[in-house]
Amino acid sequence: MKPDWLKIKPPNTERFNDIKKMIGSLSLHTVCQEAHCPNMSECWSRGNYTFMIMGDLCTRACKFCAVRTGYPKKLLDKDEPEKLVRAIKQTNLSYITLTSVDRDDLDDGGASHFAACIRKIKGECDVMVEALIPDFRGDEIALKRVAESMPDVIAHNIETVERLQKIRDPRANYTQSLKVLENIKKLDRHIYTKSSIMLGLGETEEEVICAMKDLIKRGVDIFTLGQYLKPKNKSLDVKEYISPETFKFYESIGRSLGFSYTLSGPFVRSSYLAAEAFTAKEVRNAV
Repeated sequence: MKPDWLKIKPPNTERFNDIKKMIGSLSLHTVCQEAHCPNMSECWSRGNYTFMIMGDLCTRACKFCAVRTGYPKKLLDKDEPEKLVRAIKQTNLSYITLTSVDRDDLDDGGASHFAACIRKIKGECDVMVEALIPDFRGDEIALKRVAESMPDVIAHNIETVERLQKIRDPRANYTQSLKVLENIKKLDRHIYTKSSIMLGLGETEEEVICAMKDLIKRGVDIFTLGQYLKPKNKSLDVKEYISPETFKFYESIGRSLGFSYTLSGPFVRSSYLAAEAFTAKEVRNAV
């Protein structure tokens, strides 16, 4: 049984429905919907949401994720960059997060399309862009394409501690993800980097702190921790519900280790309160 602190707030119906209608009318996807994010009611009621580009079918099968898996038969939507611009202008956002499914069926993992979306948005909208990217199978050329499109933040999640990486698709791994984050800083030290892990999968305090230190060594600026919640259609069980006090403890550890900003809580996800994290004074003064 879930503890009391995991109760989801009801949505502001009018604003929630407006965003849902707009997303549907443009044939766009959000990770909020596809990943069954527990913050969707809260975030959509505030007018915030995270776009998920390149379709809603992921070529990887991570054991913790609710996004559908398989090999997409449709080509990438060449009009998607323009649709994103229209959505942003309709909702008057000043900060957007853009993520994607993994597309291992594409030569560059979809990096060129990701970059095209960012360039279109930055060229036509007065917004800051956070790109939550896949690992592109460690392809540095693909990563460079995204970095050169000039997002303000590039996020890539290590997902969990090193010992528990088997919950990810076999094509992903801890070392590769750390290398992605390290290479972003090598490509452009002015790009802010961000990563996230889930708790409640059987990790130890020592392992969590070790993961934090590994990220600090790669120059990661922003770090988030949240509770893993089992999607209805997945078999990976929650091992433990982490208390809010423990999350606060990890937040203090993150600050002491040197992250410019650490956000930690049961409902925290990588893109949760992303604008607030990025615009925090300590973050903007860090790079």
